[in-house]
Formats: sequence, structure tokens, C-alpha cells
Amino acid sequence: MSVVNGLLRVGRLIRPSTSLARCLLPTAGHPPSNTFTQVQQTIPKWMHANRTLSTKVAEEGNHSIIRDQEKAVGSSDKHEFQAETRMLLDIVARSLYSDKEVFVRELVSNASDALEKFRFLTQTSTDGASGESGEFAEADRALEIHIGTNKQDRQLTIQDTGIGMSREELVANLGTIARSGSKHFIEQLKESGRGTQENVQNIIGQFGVGFYSAFMVADRVDVYTRSSRAGAPGLKWSSDGSGTFEIQEAENVAIGTKIVIHLKADCREFSDEDRIREVIRRYSNFVGSPIFLNGKQANQIQPIWLMEPKQVTGEQHNEFYRFVGNTFDTPRFTLHYKTDVPLSIRALLYFPEGKPGLFEMSRDADGGVALYTRKVLIQSKTENLLPKWLRFLKGVVDSEDIPLNLSRELLQNSALIRKLRTALTNRTLRFLHDRSQKEPESYDKFYKDYGLFLKEGIVTSQEQQEKEEIAKLLRFETSKEPDRTVSLPEYCQRQAEGQKDIYYLAAPNRTLAEASPYYESLKKRGIEVLFCYEAYDELVLMQLGMYLGKNLVSVEKEMRRSDAPTDGADANGLIEGSLLKTQIDELLPWLKQRLVGKVSNVKTTGKLDTHPCVVTVEEMAAARHFIKTQSHNISEENRYALLQPQFEINPKHPIIKKLHKLTSSDPELAELLAKQLFSNAMVGAGLVDDPRMLLTSMNDLLQKVLDKH
Repeated sequence: MSVVNGLLRVGRLIRPSTSLARCLLPTAGHPPSNTFTQVQQTIPKWMHANRTLSTKVAEEGNHSIIRDQEKAVGSSDKHEFQAETRMLLDIVARSLYSDKEVFVRELVSNASDALEKFRFLTQTSTDGASGESGEFAEADRALEIHIGTNKQDRQLTIQDTGIGMSREELVANLGTIARSGSKHFIEQLKESGRGTQENVQNIIGQFGVGFYSAFMVADRVDVYTRSSRAGAPGLKWSSDGSGTFEIQEAENVAIGTKIVIHLKADCREFSDEDRIREVIRRYSNFVGSPIFLNGKQANQIQPIWLMEPKQVTGEQHNEFYRFVGNTFDTPRFTLHYKTDVPLSIRALLYFPEGKPGLFEMSRDADGGVALYTRKVLIQSKTENLLPKWLRFLKGVVDSEDIPLNLSRELLQNSALIRKLRTALTNRTLRFLHDRSQKEPESYDKFYKDYGLFLKEGIVTSQEQQEKEEIAKLLRFETSKEPDRTVSLPEYCQRQAEGQKDIYYLAAPNRTLAEASPYYESLKKRGIEVLFCYEAYDELVLMQLGMYLGKNLVSVEKEMRRSDAPTDGADANGLIEGSLLKTQIDELLPWLKQRLVGKVSNVKTTGKLDTHPCVVTVEEMAAARHFIKTQSHNISEENRYALLQPQFEINPKHPIIKKLHKLTSSDPELAELLAKQLFSNAMVGAGLVDDPRMLLTSMNDLLQKVLDKH
């Protein structure tokens, strides 16, 4: 295990901060350019040229260069892997990769690097990377990758028309594990002054272990290669991965590299065409060069996230969305952007047109955004690339700055990942805010379908700034405008002068909200209130806590605050028609005694008009959530002890006045009435789990009243 850890540490140490981990055979690559714009201008040209040729050939029949014509000649040179290399080879073949199928990704990427190296050298100079001059043979050949399956002989063949290898390169690159031919190629370019980040950004290889992944599935691997240099001989490299390899010259070897994998009996699935096609589609569909599988092109869809956003048509987006989303609908919104600050990011994100399914609503669902680096899939569903609440997004993120481990299956350097996550999240939020301003009707439809995810983001986010950015996207009806929703920024813009808080009221619908006793005082004062019709809305606003420096306050909490001076009140704070102070002083302790064990306090309030009483608790939203989810687990006595409800009565209401008289004329009826008023107030506050529990006490009260008639 210490050896594995050491190998992973090596991978971290040797990786430059702006490249990405890639394994390789000394052949491999992607199209270089001096600027990203050139990449976009150049890639389509040569890709189109190759694919046009491929399409033309395909129309005439299958196009394959794989021939069983190579023949080893002469004596072979036998080499031994060093002891440490044998141990590392065993780790790579048995422990480094979680899925055997990734060996196809590694070998295809190596082949791609081989094509890139050849393309770069022929386009920039007749000099090789080593500085030796020489003409290239067949320099105008088509640059392609060909894969052949043979179920009968249990073989898989991968052949490229790239740069090929000399004998020295074979020994250096395939005889030394963790020696990356592509990394060495890049270093030589930089030393010569020709290698910039831009013109080598499509070279994938980095760690030099990808080729050895073939031994996960192979009994033996044969490599036929011929360098692109004019006059170079054909060579054969062969090994069973046990500790030795042989090299000898070979006849009839095409320029480039051909890898023949003799599969183990339990890995025969990789000699099946459909299985290999699925792996190519999953991992290598966007490799820059054409990939032919048994003569038919296997990678048809272009990596449009690397193109300029204005150059991509709606139909291309629809096709690509269906590919990455594995769906049949079209995207609702499309976010396509690129940036190099603070990280190199090429992102193409789609907002689905359809409503989310039950599985997508679950937090256990994986995100739908795949992580690529230089057009090669790293993870199809990347954890922590985006926050969980954005799991409904589908698309691709490509970044060269992603730090990877040797297998390129795990992300390293959590600080960089957090930075990437923050950048993507902020850009998504800005995009949605922009849509809400420019396309309000379309955004309202999106919010109706996906608003729950935004609210989840506020509840789960740890950053107040992020919470407030998400909060810009929320929409609520208010007390001022029925059948129209407003945003928090809009609410704040039209607040009354001097209003320091944002008020909200939770109710199942507008009728009950407008009839709420908690709303009466604010309504009388002309203060606008947000109406929250969903049960979780008040929890969301409670978690938000503050917006633009203004506190979000529930109307129940406003009710619980000390009463403001009431218009027309006398020196004792009482208005005309209410109980006298002496009567109030008699009634309050009487009520507290009759409601002992249920209320923490009884007081009068001047904030009620048409309602006789209310119940308030310190945090009404949390209390309601507790009642719905946990109250059945505890006794009624403990429930009241936790809630600590405060009973507030309206001293001018006829029922309260009658109650005071009954305390002396009919104490039994008065007690039944007091308990019923308290129970009604608890129902009105949403603090009763099952209102049917009130029927017994209500019937007792009615029977007592009717006894006199």
C-alpha cells in the first residue's frame, strides 16, 4: 500500500499546475495552435478535412487501415524491466484504475497524441523535437485512429497514423514506466522556444502510465511501430507484462503505431464491437481525429464547447444536448462561455426543457455535467464540480487546470476544485439573473419547474453572499399584487421609507394569508408582505436571514415584538371599547392558570383588530417544521415545553370581553371557552399536527352553551 501511495505522490509532484494528468504511449496528441481562437479556427478545418475524407470513403464502403501483414524478422533484443518497474507495472495493471474499460481511453488518447505530435512537427518545421533535421515520410497522409475487434482470436487492435517510434524511443518509453513521451516532447519544445501553453495544450499525455493499463486485460501486448522519419525501419515490441519485453525489426509495418492486445479469457468482452463502441462514446467521442471502429467512424459529434459560442447553431446545441443528456427533448436555456481567469474554463451547460423527475428531485441523484480535459472524459458525473442544488444541469466542463491523480479518475487539490466550483456557480447565477431580466416569461416557467432547487441552494449553502445571489432569483406574491410575483430586489426598491425589515407570511393560499391575524397590524400600516405558499418557503427565508442588509422577519415574529403605540390609546395603552386595566389584570392570571402547562405567558396585544387572540413562538417556521416532522415522537407536555407558546389576547374583542364576564358568572363555561380559544389560535398558527383533536373539546363547549336553551 505504501508503494501505491508513493506512486500517487509522484503523480502529484511531477504534474505542472496548468496541465492535466494524462497517460501515454510516446505517440499521442491534439491540434496545437498559438491562441485559443486559432484552435477554434484550426480544429474544424483539419477535422473537417479528415472527416470529409472519411465520410467519402464510408459512402463507398468501410475504411480501415488495419492489416495483418506485419512480420518480425531477425533476432530479438530481450530487455528486463527493473525490479521497481515490475512492481509499479503490477500496480498500474491491477490497482490504479477502477474500471478495466478505461484502457481503451488511455490507448486512444495516446494515439491522438501521436497524431498531434506529427501534425505539430510537420506544420512548424522539418526539424524534429530533438533538433535533428530530416524529411518526414508520407507527410500528407490522413491522420486517423483505427480500431479493430476480433472475437474469434480474442484480440483488440488500435492503430494510428501518427509520429511512430524509433528503437531508442521504444526502449525509453515502453521500457520505463512513468516516463511520459508526450511530457518529454513538450519539455523539448519549451527548451527550443517553440512550446507555449497554447500550442501544446492539446497534448494529453503526462504521467507515462496509460499504455500499461492494457495489461489489465491482456495476456500479451504486441506493438508494431515505424517512425515518421524517412527510411526508419519497422519495429515490434512485445511483452506479457511479467517483467521482460522484446524488440526486433519487422517488415510491412505502416508509419505510426499499431497495438495488438491479446485479451485474457475473462476480458473477451473487449473484443466485441458494440462494447468498444460504447467505451469510445463514453470516454473518447471528442478526440480531435477520426476514430474508425471496424471501418466505420465511431466519433461523429464535434466538441462544440471548444467552438466560439456565436458559431454554434441551435440545431448543433440540440444534437449535443441530446447526446450528453441522454434525452430526447431540447434545452430550455443554453449557457456557453469560456474564460481563462481565475481558471481556464470552457463550459457548455444546458437547462432542461422538461420538468424534473422524482429521481432528479432526490439529493442522492448525480449531477449531469461531465468533466473533460482536452476533450477526453475524466468523469461523466463529477462530484463537487457543481453544488448539489444544480444537479439538474446537463453539459460539459473542460478545464486544463484540473489537478488529477495518475489514473485520471480522482481530482486532487481541493482548493482548485473549490475555485472552479465557485466560478461555475457564480456564472450560472449571473446567467439566470440575466434571463429573468431579459426573458421574464421564460424565466417564470423555469422557476415554476425548478424553483425548488434554488431554494435548496439557499438552505444548503454555507456562504451568505452565495445565498443572497440565489435569493435574487426567488419569486413571491405579495400583499399588494395578487396573481403577480416579485423578486426580493423589486420588493426592496419599493419599500416604505424607514422600513428596515422584509416581512413574510406563510399560508397555504392568498385567502388565508389575507385573513391571518398576524397580518392585520402590518396591513393597517400599509406595509407590503411576501406571501409564502409553499410549506418550505419560510424555512428558506429563515435560512437566508438577511438580504441587502435587511433582516427577513416573519409576521409572527413581528407580532411577538413589543407593541408600538396604538392610535387613540390612553395613558395605559388601551383604546376605547377595550377592557379596563383592572379587568385585564384579573383576566390575564386567570387565563395563565387555566392554561398551565401549555402557555409560557399570557399578555394583551394592540396589533389585533378582528381576531380575539393569537399564539406566538420565538421561531414560528422552525416550530411548524418541528410539529410536522417530530412532534409525534414526544408527549403533549414536552411539546408545549419545547414550543413555549405565548398567548396574546385582544382586549377590545367581544369574545374576550364576554370571557371576562363568564369568569365570575359561569367559571366552567369560561374555562371551556378559554381552552377553545387557545386551541383555535394554535391551529391558526399551524402548530397543531392534527386539527381533528379539537373536535372533542369543541363539542364539550357547544354542549355547555346549549344546556341553557
